Amino acid sequence: MKPTALILRSAGTNCDGETAYAFELAGALAEKVHINQLLRDPQLLGRYQMLAIPGGFSYGDDIAAGRILANQIAHHLSDALRQFIEAGRPVIGICNGFQVLVKTDLLPGPLAGRSGQNCTLTNNECGRFVDRWVRLAGRGRKCVWTAGVEELELPVAHGEGKFVPADESVRRALWEQEQVALVYVTDEGTPANAHFPDNPNGSVDDIAGICDASGLVLGLMPHPERHVDAVQHPAWTRTRPLPSEGAGLRIFRNAVQHVAEGVGAGV
Repeated sequence: MKPTALILRSAGTNCDGETAYAFELAGALAEKVHINQLLRDPQLLGRYQMLAIPGGFSYGDDIAAGRILANQIAHHLSDALRQFIEAGRPVIGICNGFQVLVKTDLLPGPLAGRSGQNCTLTNNECGRFVDRWVRLAGRGRKCVWTAGVEELELPVAHGEGKFVPADESVRRALWEQEQVALVYVTDEGTPANAHFPDNPNGSVDDIAGICDASGLVLGLMPHPERHVDAVQHPAWTRTRPLPSEGAGLRIFRNAVQHVAEGVGAGV
């Protein structure tokens, strides 16, 4: 029996197809479900072992990127999602999905004595939308999704990707509790030090992705679902030998393996 993944859709979501395909390549069954279906029946979430909030522009990013979908989740689905995570079931938010998660209290969760929203993703430091490939390095050992990831290349495509903690205590706590999962680095693997374009948005500490305290919830701005096949990389014709798969697929394989092994996931 294959693990199942729910791909959450709303008006403006545009990466649900690629995200579902990535889960299927990783060995899962993926189903795209509209937010209205969950609002009518929050217990529907219990049928799945993984949840993805994909990229796009949910509700046109009105008010702020991801804010409306985040409010729907916080006010109507928070109990169902907490039960989902407490059962050991992984959650990923990609790009707009990351923006959604940080505007709830699900990611990174309580830190440094602060609950509720304690970080944000705001306008890129360069002042414009950035669409390019970036190099990333894994950090910490807590996150289920990035287990074993050392370095990889993924594309970014966002205008509000600058990660900013609420204050210095939150920033320190993210590192001390190993909740920084991915950082932007140079082509040589050295710290980007906030320099554009290695750090495409000016994120504090070059942070590209964070997880919650359990390691089950990951949010990241780069798009792993857009590099699940080696030929999706712009240099694929010059790469020999050609890898059997894209670097981003490892992230989905990790989550599928986690639930397939039945670690609290009920499969």
